[in-house]
Amino acid sequence: MSDKTPESSTPAPAPAPKGPKKAASKYPVNMTDTPFPMRGDLARREPGWVQQWQDKKVYERVRKACAGRPKFILHDGPPYANGDIHLGHAVNKILKDMVVKSRTMAGFDAPYVPGWDCHGMPIEIQIEKLHGKGLPTADVLTRARAYANAQVERQKKDFIRLGVLGEWDNPYLTMAFGNEADELRALGTMLDKGYVYRGLKPVNWCFDCGSALAEAEVEYQDKRDPAIDVGFAFAEHAKLAAAFGLPALPAGDGFIAIWTTTPWTIPSNQALNVHPEIEYALVQTSRDGAPLMLVLAADLVASCLARYKLEGAVVATCAGAALEGIGFRHPLHAADAFFDRLSPMYLADYVTTETGTGVVHSAPAYGLDDFISCKEHGMRDDEMLTPVMGDGRFASTLPLFGGMTIWEASKPICAALTAAGALFEVKMFDHSYMHCWRHKTPIVYRATSQWFAGMDLVPKDGGKTLRQAALDGIAETRFFPDWGQARLHGMIANRPDWTLSRQRQWGVPMAFFIHKETGALHPRTPELLEQVAKLIEQKGIDAWLAIEPADLLGDDAAMYIKNKDTLDVWFDSGTTHQTVLRGSHAGQSAFPADLYLEGSDQHRGWFHSSLLTSSMLNGRAPYKALLTHGFTVDAEGKKMSKSLQNTLAPQKIYDTLGADILRLWVASTDYTGELSISDEILKRVTESYRRIRNTLRFLLANTSDFDPAQHAVPVAAMVEIDRYAIAGMAALQADILAHYENYEFHPVISKLQNYCSEDLGGFYLDVIKDRLYTCAPDSPERRSAQSALWHLAQSLLRLMAPTLSFTAEEAWAVFATQAAYQDSAETIFTQTYWELPQVADGAAVLDKFNALRAVRADVTKQLEELRASGAIGSSLQAEITFKAAAAKFALLASLDDELRFVFITSQARALEVASETEESVEVSASAAPKCERCWHYRADVGSHAGHAGLCGRCVSNLFGGGERRAFA
Repeated sequence: MSDKTPESSTPAPAPAPKGPKKAASKYPVNMTDTPFPMRGDLARREPGWVQQWQDKKVYERVRKACAGRPKFILHDGPPYANGDIHLGHAVNKILKDMVVKSRTMAGFDAPYVPGWDCHGMPIEIQIEKLHGKGLPTADVLTRARAYANAQVERQKKDFIRLGVLGEWDNPYLTMAFGNEADELRALGTMLDKGYVYRGLKPVNWCFDCGSALAEAEVEYQDKRDPAIDVGFAFAEHAKLAAAFGLPALPAGDGFIAIWTTTPWTIPSNQALNVHPEIEYALVQTSRDGAPLMLVLAADLVASCLARYKLEGAVVATCAGAALEGIGFRHPLHAADAFFDRLSPMYLADYVTTETGTGVVHSAPAYGLDDFISCKEHGMRDDEMLTPVMGDGRFASTLPLFGGMTIWEASKPICAALTAAGALFEVKMFDHSYMHCWRHKTPIVYRATSQWFAGMDLVPKDGGKTLRQAALDGIAETRFFPDWGQARLHGMIANRPDWTLSRQRQWGVPMAFFIHKETGALHPRTPELLEQVAKLIEQKGIDAWLAIEPADLLGDDAAMYIKNKDTLDVWFDSGTTHQTVLRGSHAGQSAFPADLYLEGSDQHRGWFHSSLLTSSMLNGRAPYKALLTHGFTVDAEGKKMSKSLQNTLAPQKIYDTLGADILRLWVASTDYTGELSISDEILKRVTESYRRIRNTLRFLLANTSDFDPAQHAVPVAAMVEIDRYAIAGMAALQADILAHYENYEFHPVISKLQNYCSEDLGGFYLDVIKDRLYTCAPDSPERRSAQSALWHLAQSLLRLMAPTLSFTAEEAWAVFATQAAYQDSAETIFTQTYWELPQVADGAAVLDKFNALRAVRADVTKQLEELRASGAIGSSLQAEITFKAAAAKFALLASLDDELRFVFITSQARALEVASETEESVEVSASAAPKCERCWHYRADVGSHAGHAGLCGRCVSNLFGGGERRAFA
């Protein structure tokens, strides 16, 4: 459908009354009306439109109208299927809807397939709360799926109520059988390419979850821990003396001191670390009258001795490199044979002198740097001590501390160290520490056998590593705002290998068969994965639970066990570019997506996991652009929380004010930062909405008797100010479309609000009211104004539709002719932005009337002063005389007698003076009588027999040939 013809909208109210109202006066004016009410009454009326959109299948109508257009794909980052939506959900979905609708109106086929993230621990926890712990896995899966489905339906209802159009009858679900199967296939492809491996490695571990955590599931909170200085006794005295260049060590006990805030790692110590280039000192001191030697970083000697309340002197120094390989005794070596071992000294670049002693102790199972250092120095996986169980307790076999939780063991460990003479200081220490984002409880690094995606492994084809491919993908992606690029780049550049496996039930299984003795994968793993995937396509992930090794392995079954791990839930959503865009919804989608849009926390979440999975599968990012928005805060900038009682539920807002008010708030707020909201802010947004609505109502009322097929006036024949209005709207529309192109919504709203209140309400509509109301209904002058208004309405309705969707739809049903409404499939969302007619002298008329507006602003102040003094009742009672020089005189005089209409006075004339110093504006009250019809004060009122109350032009407009207007 051409944009040069009128079109139509959704819920169609009764047809607008055509033609002027019948007035009681014998001298009527053209006061036309519209069924578009002044009050939106949105909260009450919007649910009816929502229902009509569903009944009419408006989304499907839009898809049909867009067929054949270029595609624009915004891929939906799936919200988690648990609990009611909150304001952050509403912001996210409304922003996505505005992008999709604005791209649709820009001429694209922009489908929107909403999705949900359905697996994972939060739902498992809900099932435990509802039905108790210890349920059989089959029951957990059945109940979890039913729970997730119920949550999806609950959230869907609210998203639809927000005015979001999409494929709600066919969303994507990560728990859909086909998506679960394709996710397993994606894992198989990554494994086959050489990116996935199994190994022992410290991972983020939550004792409450009983599982490894993804990087995105870790948050930092303040924690108080005992910071302890611990001594490791000298064991190889001759080597140590040689390192310091001494023939022998001085007499007495000797210790190398370490500092740690995790006392619970001391039982698992297996090495020490110094920096090769830091200078270390051998310090002679005494304790309880006995000689004592300490090894400390030279720069920290003074602070350490002060902390230990000791005095001493440096005997010798050496570089850290000289200490390499020297063994020191475990602090508890005398307490139990288990601890009677030496801790060798390793060199490590991560050691610093910022805090502590300049010496770091390594418990390789519980620290990533420790693990890497010990592995590099030849320690095997089976040599690493792993006494901490998955529930946070020490194994019962650990001497002294078995069965204790690691946190409650801190005091007994410190007591044992004191008894051993190895504890030099203990002090409580506040620091930022890792916590589980679900349970808000401290987590640890814990070495377990897990499946990883290797960031720096060279794949089998010899191509780029995962890290390099991902960094290249970031470089090729556009970011809105642009600072997101550096943020995501930093996260990828520095991240460790991705832990893919989880020890849960409600998740896609890593469906591997593992050899009981060697731990190797079955040689037919690719073939077996496809067999399992086909079963999952039919029965869901429950199928893996029901499979016995003998079902697929035959004679090999006795030597293999089923892997029990599930995939990280971020892998679920992170592979939707494969399982959805190229899988379940390939017909509605395309790869790569044009845009991913989420909150700024998703640089470490969905944007991140999507980038890594696509880099492994496709060698590129799954998106062309990333857009991030901030979080909602209250008017004082405080994060919303139930404890502060500063939350605002989206349901309450749309139930009291309407969804369009919520949408307008989202659109008018700069989403790149925090989004402030409060009742007072919403009150201001509501006032802004009323101004826009009133402007719309004026446009609709004053075109209600206008049929463009019969009454349209060509632009070249329009009154000059009407050409100005068309040219002004064309400039505004171009400006707004550029903002839409860059997903900048708050400038769009700001400019639309200003346009409605200043350009239209404050000037153009104010000026043309006289022509609309007093000229003959069919006169060229009135039809000229209506032609301009018709074009303005066509453009304005489309520009506001992505934001004020309900209001634009309501207005479209009133505004469009019956044929245009049918051609539009009864919705404005099938339309593209209006193609305004070209104004040949557009630049000139814009300059001219902008200059007149500047003069008008000065005159308005004087008119207000006269009104305040009581000299005049309205501006029409005033007469103006301009004394102007040169260009200003030419500007004013060019309008001749119509100058008065621009200033809305009964008379305005321009007199030329020689210079700008002589310029002035004289405003006075008119002495002429007032026309009872047009309210102008004119000398010719009563000059026509039989019409004593009318001025000459009203007589002409009512009973004669009508006045002629060229400018205003």
